[in-house]
Amino acid sequence: MSSPGSETRSVSSAAPRAARQIEHWDPENPAFWDSQGRRIANRNLWLSIPALLLAFAVWMMFSAIAVSLPRVGFNFDTDQLFWLAALPALSGATLRIFYSFMVPLFGGRRWTAISTASLLLPAMWLAFAVADPTTPYWHFVAIAVLCGLGGGNFASSMSNISFFFPKARQGYALGMNAGLGNLGVSAVQFVIPLVTGFALFGSLAGGPQTAADGRQLFLQNAGLVWVPFIFAAAVAAWFGMNDLQASRSSFAEQSVIFRRKHNWLMCWLYVGTFGSFIGFSAGFPMLSKTLFPGVDALKYAFLGPLVGALMRSAGGAIADRVGGALLTLVVFIGMAVAVLGVMVFLPGTAGGGSFGGFLAMFLLLFVLSGVGNASTFRMIPVIFRAGHERALPADADASQRAAALRRASIESAAVIGFSSAIGAYGGFFIPKSFGSSLALTGGAEAALCGFTVFYLSCIAITWWWYFRRGAECPC
Repeated sequence: MSSPGSETRSVSSAAPRAARQIEHWDPENPAFWDSQGRRIANRNLWLSIPALLLAFAVWMMFSAIAVSLPRVGFNFDTDQLFWLAALPALSGATLRIFYSFMVPLFGGRRWTAISTASLLLPAMWLAFAVADPTTPYWHFVAIAVLCGLGGGNFASSMSNISFFFPKARQGYALGMNAGLGNLGVSAVQFVIPLVTGFALFGSLAGGPQTAADGRQLFLQNAGLVWVPFIFAAAVAAWFGMNDLQASRSSFAEQSVIFRRKHNWLMCWLYVGTFGSFIGFSAGFPMLSKTLFPGVDALKYAFLGPLVGALMRSAGGAIADRVGGALLTLVVFIGMAVAVLGVMVFLPGTAGGGSFGGFLAMFLLLFVLSGVGNASTFRMIPVIFRAGHERALPADADASQRAAALRRASIESAAVIGFSSAIGAYGGFFIPKSFGSSLALTGGAEAALCGFTVFYLSCIAITWWWYFRRGAECPC
C-alpha cells in the first residue's frame, strides 16, 4: 500500500486517474476546466451517481416491503407499518446532519467508498429478518433505522460533487447527481415487487415464505438484490474517485453556516421540495392501500419517484437558464394547487373517490418536487457567492477575492449538505402525518391541509427574499 504522500499529486500529473488526492483545483478558470477539470469532474460525477442510487434504494426499502409483511405472517398493524416506512427517513435525516461535514474532513473518495459499503448491513439483515415470521417487530425497527445510512449518503454526495464543478455548471451537476441518484427510490419500488416473486439466488438465499393466498414470496430478495451492486459501487468509488485538497476544511470553518440566515431559509424551502419528494415516496404506497384497498398500489408506486427523479435532472439545467428563484416560486404555487387536487379525488364516508385522479395529482406533486429539488440547490451557491462578493472591500485584490470564493464554496457545500438533512425530515413527517390523520380523523384531509399551509409559507419566503424586485438575494 502506498503512503498517503505518494497519492498527493497535482492534477497536471501525467496519470490523473492515479492522483487520488488532488491538491490544485480551479474549476472557475476556463483554461483549467477545459484542459483537465471537466474530465475529472465528470468521472467523479458518474461514479457518484450509481453509489447514490443504491443509497436511495436501501433508504426506501421499507416503502416497498412494509405492505407485504402482513401477507407472510407478520402481525403488524397499519400504524406499525407506517412507522417502518417513516423511520428510515427520520434516521437518514439525522445522519445527514453529520454526513454534511464529512467530505471536507475525510475526502470525497474515501467517504463515498466507506458510506456506500455501510449499506451492506441493513440490506443483509433485512434478508435474514423477513425469512422468519417469528422475527420480533423491534428487529424491523432496528433495520429501518439502519436503512437511514442510505439517506445520510445524499448529504455527503451532494457536498462532494459541488466542489468539482464551476458555478455555471452546478445546477446541471447537482441535478444529475441527485436526479439520477433519486431513481433509487423508483428502482426499489419497481424491483422489489419483481424480485420477491421468484428464487433470485436459488437455494443460497433460503426458501420462500407462503402468503395467506398460497402464493410463495421470497422477501429476502428485497435486501439481497442490492448486495453485489453495493460492493461494486464501493470498490469503484475507492479506486476511481478523487479527494480534493481544496474541499478540505475544519468543522469550525463549516459551522459558520449556523449563523447564516439564508442557511435556515433554504432549509425551510428544501423541506418543501425534497421533503415532499421523499415523504410522498415513503407514504404513497401505504396511503393508497389504505384509501383504495381494491387497488394494487405497488404496481404504480414507482411512477411518482421515477418522474420526480427525472425532473430533478432536467430541473437543474432549467434553473441554470431561468434562475433558481423563479423556478422555485412556480414549483411551490403548483404544489399548493396539486395538494388541493388530491383532496378532490379522495374517497368520502360514503365511498367513491377516484384512484386515477388521486394518482394523477400525486404524479404532478412528484414532478414539481423533482424540479424544486434542483432549483433550490441551484440557488444556494449563487446566494453564498453573492454574499461573500458583496462583503469584499472595493479595493480587494486577487488573493482576497480568491479567499472569498473559497469561503463561499465551503459554506455553500455545507449548506447543501445541511439543508438536505433538514429537508429529509419530510420523509418522516409526511407518512406519519398521513398515519396520524387516518388514525384520528379517518381520512387524509387534515394532513393535506397542513401541507397546503406549509407550501404557502414557502411561496412567501421565495418571493420576499429571492424573487421580488429589491429582494435581498435575487437568484
